[in-house]
Amino acid sequence: MTKLPLNRLSAETSPYLLQHADNPVHWQPWDMRALAMARDENRPILLSIGYSACHWCHVMAHESFEDSAVAAVMNRLFVNIKVDREERPDLDQIYQAAHQILTQRSGGWPLTMFLTPDGTPFFGGTYFPKEARYGLPGFADLCERVAEAFADRQGDIDVQNAELRRVLAGTTPKSEATAVGFNKGPLEAAEKLLAAGFDSKNGGFGSAPKFPHPTDLAFLLSRSAPESRQMALTTLTRMCEGGVYDQIGGGFCRYSTDDHWEIPHFEKMLYDNGPLLALCADAWKQTSDTTYARVCEETTAWVMREMQDKDGGYYSSLDADSEGEEGKYYVWDRSEIERVLTPQESALVIRHWGFDRPPNFEGRHWHAKVVGVLGEEEAPLLASAREKLFAAREKRIRPARDEKVLTSWNALMIEGMAHAARVFERDDWLESAQRAMDFIRRTMWKDGRLLATAKDGRAHLDAYLDDHAFLLAAVLELMQAEFRPCDLAFATELADSLLARFEDRDAGGFFFTAHDHEKLIHRPKTGHDNATPAGNGVAAFALQRLGHILGRSVFLKAAERTLIMLWPQIVRSSAGYSSTLQALEEALTPTEIIILRGPADKLVDWQQKLGANPSRMILALPNGLAGLPATLNKPESGQVNAWVCRGVICLAPTENLVDLL
Repeated sequence: MTKLPLNRLSAETSPYLLQHADNPVHWQPWDMRALAMARDENRPILLSIGYSACHWCHVMAHESFEDSAVAAVMNRLFVNIKVDREERPDLDQIYQAAHQILTQRSGGWPLTMFLTPDGTPFFGGTYFPKEARYGLPGFADLCERVAEAFADRQGDIDVQNAELRRVLAGTTPKSEATAVGFNKGPLEAAEKLLAAGFDSKNGGFGSAPKFPHPTDLAFLLSRSAPESRQMALTTLTRMCEGGVYDQIGGGFCRYSTDDHWEIPHFEKMLYDNGPLLALCADAWKQTSDTTYARVCEETTAWVMREMQDKDGGYYSSLDADSEGEEGKYYVWDRSEIERVLTPQESALVIRHWGFDRPPNFEGRHWHAKVVGVLGEEEAPLLASAREKLFAAREKRIRPARDEKVLTSWNALMIEGMAHAARVFERDDWLESAQRAMDFIRRTMWKDGRLLATAKDGRAHLDAYLDDHAFLLAAVLELMQAEFRPCDLAFATELADSLLARFEDRDAGGFFFTAHDHEKLIHRPKTGHDNATPAGNGVAAFALQRLGHILGRSVFLKAAERTLIMLWPQIVRSSAGYSSTLQALEEALTPTEIIILRGPADKLVDWQQKLGANPSRMILALPNGLAGLPATLNKPESGQVNAWVCRGVICLAPTENLVDLL
């Protein structure tokens, strides 16, 4: 038998994999060498998928993967492969879906799957304890039983594997028509479904745990019905006032463990904060509520202070744990509050953030949540207190930061930062977004191919559908904040790459992996939103907009085929398809595109007066730009001229801002 190599994770870029590089488990990265070993020796694979900010991933690692006795069992029985779900979302999608099929339960992280040597899973779960508890077997005992089943029940496993592959293949949507009469039915149905699950008291949908679902909130905030917009605004307000938002340092945590948005799972993810930033900016524009403005100010400050690399890229996440305890960095003792603050500040903070109530975290500590009304004259005192508490908290041992730069998550933050910059007219926020975009273009775009991840100067792994679609949408938003020809050129290249490398030319829509990607047991193609928007929905939305801007019918037709492919699903149930529904709405009524042309100094006033509206696109093109496509190459003059188009219908140009408004 070939001698298994020792742990090979030390050469990886993923901070999550590097956390396991010193484990006694002989971890392998997912690569040809590890997979070939499993096939050559007919040895089952133990696949463990997680991410660096995952609390229960850390728990299982400390209990089992750092234990030499458990590791010895794993090393004897399996080829052990460790995967960062953020670097390999393709593998995570496939094996999460397989877990649900095999167990009839939703998955999560850590995901623990046992595979036959060809990569097909035959047993799995999520977290397993070292010793039997929670109704779960001890992990070492489980490994022995799984290996025994692999050896003794090969025929049963083969039958199950064939059925699993059949079910997975059946999840790939196929177009049921060559043309569809699109209508607003799914849009109206989605509003009703969201209303049925809405928590009118606490905001959000359903019961705990509560996730932000920013794509659903963006859909509701864009509706004409006041009650739909109010669902989004109530949810955003409760989140902004809750403990799921870091009242001292800014930024949203991944989800709330309770119905009231009070106690979060303390990890902070880049992918949530970008869309939530844009939502809060739009909520402020609709309501003038200073809560949203404060949250935008504090969240952008947190992003630029803690999450942006000196070269421009945005980091991925902050851990939930510090010093081995979840939330330790964020919670307080009342005595510490009183020691750090003046009596007046302390009294205000204790009342305003609920520290005069029983401890709300593990019965011993307090986590800040807005519970008291703040008088206008008290705002400076609270700001002073927050500054002191932030300084005191900075002296603690910080949670670990995952410093890899993911293209898709950077795109979501670039879009959110650029949109907030437009709404609030903040050049510093725009500069942050442009620096991140320039980093992606410089580091992740190599010879016409997009890469998925980078760390410490090393970019690698072919990018996925979400990377391309999210980045295309981000470039379109960035172009509206400040038009740069390099951004338009990049958008066109991204769209061309998207069609060439991901489009399903037979059935419509886009596969999650490129045509030349590594062959896996399944090739996902989905329009359902998860923690991030669906790549197919965002691709259709962005391609429509770019197609109208450039007059490129190939982009418009690809978007239409995507919607045709997803139409049967959104007609059956539109729940969870908000990104696709936003694309559908613009297919029914193409977005209004306003082209401004004139002297650069005069364009600014027009942009400010028109404002940032998610339902229209505004491109301000200063005189002197060269190489513009014909659709944008409008005549230059000493005054600003505006061209307004919707689809193929354009109005006569105007020099009168009042008439335009």
